Amino acid sequence: MKAFLDWKHITFAHPYFFALLLLIPFMIWWQLRGRKNSQPVLRVTTLGGIKSLPPGFKARFRPVLFVLRIVALIMLIIALARPQSTNTTLNSDTDGIDLVMGVDISGSMLAEDFKPNRMEAAKKVALEFVDKRPSDRIGLVIFSGESFTMCPITIDHQVLKEQIMSLKSGMVTDGTAIGDGLATSVDKLRYSKAKSKVIILMTDGENNCGKISPLTALEIAKVYKLKVYTIGVGTEGQALIPMQTPMGTVKQMMPVNIDEPLLKQIAAQTGGKYFRATSNNSLKTIYDEIDRMEKTSIEVTSFKRYAELFFPFAMLAIIFLSLELLLRYTVFKSLT
Repeated sequence: MKAFLDWKHITFAHPYFFALLLLIPFMIWWQLRGRKNSQPVLRVTTLGGIKSLPPGFKARFRPVLFVLRIVALIMLIIALARPQSTNTTLNSDTDGIDLVMGVDISGSMLAEDFKPNRMEAAKKVALEFVDKRPSDRIGLVIFSGESFTMCPITIDHQVLKEQIMSLKSGMVTDGTAIGDGLATSVDKLRYSKAKSKVIILMTDGENNCGKISPLTALEIAKVYKLKVYTIGVGTEGQALIPMQTPMGTVKQMMPVNIDEPLLKQIAAQTGGKYFRATSNNSLKTIYDEIDRMEKTSIEVTSFKRYAELFFPFAMLAIIFLSLELLLRYTVFKSLT
């Protein structure tokens, strides 16, 4: 019964048989014409005695025979059109990407050359990037004077996004340990079985601390065949940066020093690319470009199964036709 009610999944193998439905108006016209031209005639001297007599049972219900024949014809036409219930199954084969975002959260990320600052701008584009990649496992590593994993690579993007939104400067010792940030990101991917393993490393400064040098981390990334995209964040020249002093927070203009030669070297030797972001829009454009370059391949296979539904209609056609013949040659025999 459910198959008959679900009309969204009903198809017809031979729909051209529905053209036979055009015969029904012609049959009705022919039936009415025949009844008009074949009225029985009885000659009597007066109609006074029979005018008040009601029509008999057989006369009133005789049109039922024609209705049964029409219904039987409709059922037969539907059966000839072969109604079928379809069930479509989609199998997805996803060639996903394992990706780690390494984000610098040093104090300079509060610089206001981005609106409202570099940190908030970076968080916004990272959230949008995650939303565009539902099939990928993504992790989050943060670094400043040291580095640690905020979120291991996961397909649970809601948890990842909560961790991104919680980022703030001062979570770890201040500084810029690019080597540690890259090495920790590599560690999250070294056991990955994905066909493509990618790191997005974003910083606004120069390596000035940490236990692992950036070049050593680079060599480790090359050993594990990881692709690294590097992003230098900061306007050209100087930027207004909040500074903590004994008198409180003071905003000062400070030079923007990004080790672009190092970031370019890391990207070039791992098959990635270096980008320079100088505004909110350019940072968003960079993430959009990385998203296009690292597309996830999804192969969808469709299987469609058919279940024949013509048999009940054929049975109904036989039942209505048999009932019409039975009534014609029994109850209504005297009138036919």
